[in-house]
Amino acid sequence: MIADLALYIGGLLLVFGALFSLLAAIGVLRFPDLFTRLHAASKAGAVGGGMVLLAVALISLDAAVFLRALIGIVFLLLTTPVSAHLLARASHLTGYRVSESTIRNDLKNPVE
Repeated sequence: MIADLALYIGGLLLVFGALFSLLAAIGVLRFPDLFTRLHAASKAGAVGGGMVLLAVALISLDAAVFLRALIGIVFLLLTTPVSAHLLARASHLTGYRVSESTIRNDLKNPVE
């Protein structure tokens, strides 16, 4: 009974994680500049990857796999935003310009 419930919940998490990852990929392809692409990849990609790892943890029904998946989720949630911020900051400091469709640019002035 519990194993069946874990399989169903794991399947739903896997589908939703795949959908979030698909949305991240579509955002990377469709958004106009590096900054919005980084936003899509870091937010939706981290959530999608975390859901997939959580689904694997639930479906495996093994404590060791569950612990490894949780460690992977924590690592993903800690490193993805930091790396996206560093990439965006480095590209801004090197002079990468935002898209013409950008309405608000808080970093117009040079960052020191």
